[in-house]
Amino acid sequence: MPKGIKDKVAILGMGCSKFGERWEAGAEELMVEAYLEAMQDAGIEATQLDAAWFSTHIDEIGVGKGGTPLSVALRLPNISVTRVENFCASGSEAFRGAVYAVAAGACDIALAVGAEKLKDTGYGGLPTGQPGTLLPQWGANGSAPGNFAQLASAYRAKHGVSKDDLKRAIAHVSVKSHANGAKNAKAHLQKPITEEMCLNAPMIAEPLGLFDCCGVSDGAAAAVVTTPEIARSLGKKDFVTVKALQLSVSNGLESAHNSWDGSYFHTARIASKKAYEEAGVRDPRNEISMIEVHDCFSITELVTMEDLYISKEGEAWKDVMSGFYDSDGQVPCQIDGGLKCFGHPIGASGLRMLYEMYLQLQGRAGARQLKDPKLGLTHNLGGSPSMNVCSVAIIGQQGV
Repeated sequence: MPKGIKDKVAILGMGCSKFGERWEAGAEELMVEAYLEAMQDAGIEATQLDAAWFSTHIDEIGVGKGGTPLSVALRLPNISVTRVENFCASGSEAFRGAVYAVAAGACDIALAVGAEKLKDTGYGGLPTGQPGTLLPQWGANGSAPGNFAQLASAYRAKHGVSKDDLKRAIAHVSVKSHANGAKNAKAHLQKPITEEMCLNAPMIAEPLGLFDCCGVSDGAAAAVVTTPEIARSLGKKDFVTVKALQLSVSNGLESAHNSWDGSYFHTARIASKKAYEEAGVRDPRNEISMIEVHDCFSITELVTMEDLYISKEGEAWKDVMSGFYDSDGQVPCQIDGGLKCFGHPIGASGLRMLYEMYLQLQGRAGARQLKDPKLGLTHNLGGSPSMNVCSVAIIGQQGV
């Protein structure tokens, strides 16, 4: 029986570029920006790195699917670089590779970097591949807003939530995130919005309006991980350790028949249960201090509260409206602004989430700093409601 990786891996340092329309910087500059901050934070030299994992989803970075773009951009000392991709959870996948390598004893110090340059594509949303002959028979078709709008309809129908109540709840989600993002100099969008602005915004896919959809952006994030023993030997004292890291991937069941009702994410429930077990968390509503979730759309964030077993099923919209997930609530969510304010450079988002949890646990989040957080959870989702991958990570202060 696997015992998991709880407290076997320490985060030595993290870095994050400014996210946004970075016309002045190429993907290489973004990687360097995040990498230099992470390495300075870790207090090590490049020669101390044993291996690296690099996540990017779109082919704009480098040629083919190799790891050379990262190695060349950072002038890494000819170490192994593994390029990974797992839909929108690619950043978490890079982190998982580095963490598992350290936990297994294959590396003493490993690097994870995620980067994406989406604004250069000239497309307003996430770039999509050309559908093959068989895709309409098994895949989710249509736009991303359309797919996730169906999630909202299914949730409302299942739990008997009125259209007005759900619209106000998801508007509150967006207002809350923008209020948080306004305090973050690295966020793409840094302006507060009002509920009235959300409710009166142009409709994208009922009930999702303009402010209920995250944008795309350019950005990069990085993490350096090692063992707690090595962290101590390097003079680190109050370091952050990985408590759990779980990944669940759809097997097509959701799309195969009507046992799945479309109102939740099956993979998120599996990954979160396993993560809590690995971390020793028995009561997530009262033990988790803060969360960063994959808020590609405001309804996704709301539903995820239940998939993470923090809100009871059918009651997340009530918790949202009560302020439970606000910055001064019991479990603050998207305290840095989330995808809603950072946008979603696919390869970087998972690591960007971890970066905020890491800063909070270190007491270094500035104007956003929460009071004495102990455990932070990240939820990184890729794909559509009917076919997806979900990564859940829990990190916390050593000894917790």
